[in-house]
Amino acid sequence: MKALTFSTFGGPDVLQYIDIPAPILQPNEVLVQMKAIGLNYADVYRRKGNYHLKGQPPFIAGYEGAGIIVNQNNIEGFNNGDKICFADVPFANAELVAVPIEKCLPLPNPISFETAASVMLQGLTAQYLATDSYAVSEKDVVLIHTCAGGVGQLLVQICKMKGAKVIGLTSSEEKKNIAIENGCDAVFLYNEDWVRLCKAEEITVVYESVGTTILQSFETVKETGSVVFYGFAGGNPPHIDPRMLMDGSKKLIGGDLWSYLISKEERVVRSNELFKWILEGKIKIQSPTSFALADGKKAHELIESRKSTGKIILIP
Repeated sequence: MKALTFSTFGGPDVLQYIDIPAPILQPNEVLVQMKAIGLNYADVYRRKGNYHLKGQPPFIAGYEGAGIIVNQNNIEGFNNGDKICFADVPFANAELVAVPIEKCLPLPNPISFETAASVMLQGLTAQYLATDSYAVSEKDVVLIHTCAGGVGQLLVQICKMKGAKVIGLTSSEEKKNIAIENGCDAVFLYNEDWVRLCKAEEITVVYESVGTTILQSFETVKETGSVVFYGFAGGNPPHIDPRMLMDGSKKLIGGDLWSYLISKEERVVRSNELFKWILEGKIKIQSPTSFALADGKKAHELIESRKSTGKIILIP
């Protein structure tokens, strides 16, 4: 089978589209022919050697995607031809992937492979952020960093669906327009005096995904408010002095998807809720930017350029 691989760490040029042996199925695994694969910053970090990798070179990145079961491995309840998707299975950047049955999520017929590959990680992240890390309601004024990014676009829509007022932060007029189309009540740019502008909004919760801006996020949030820290796309955050939290009775909340996808039941319940919101039109998915898996270098170059909006997917 073909796969997008790398044997040394570095830039997109280390990626190679080569023939490798197909996966050997273990008990409780099915073989899935991939139809669409999600590209994430975590794949860039793995390519650079910043994240843990399983196996030996050539390495295969990718953890998210959708496809069709082509070998159900004599496992009851699974059939060849079943449409499935997953959020957390390694070696996804390949034509064939061995998927543990506890991570196989049924894909409803109206949901396309491309949509599933676009929303599994980012959609489930936005879902837990707005429901578990902090239960957003109509009483809230929410500030969302990188509001035109993959998670940001979905988080904006979910928070609006829950009745909150939503303020967005982004880096360009083009991205500002996207955020407004997704429902943001106001959007400020990072090159503006955004801390001053946001402080006037009486922010109750900030979704912080940049990292280096976390102290400014605490400046913007009102007393008794919360900052949910779930990413550091701009670099590692500075250390937080607990006395700063005490002075304004403010709360720092950590967020990690893997704290919530802890069982097959949790995965099914959460993905079904996400699909229900999509099918009911409560959240809209921007059409992804698609690349052939063979053109993975170009996809990695685009995601690292920070010029993309929404999701990038790879098609075998």
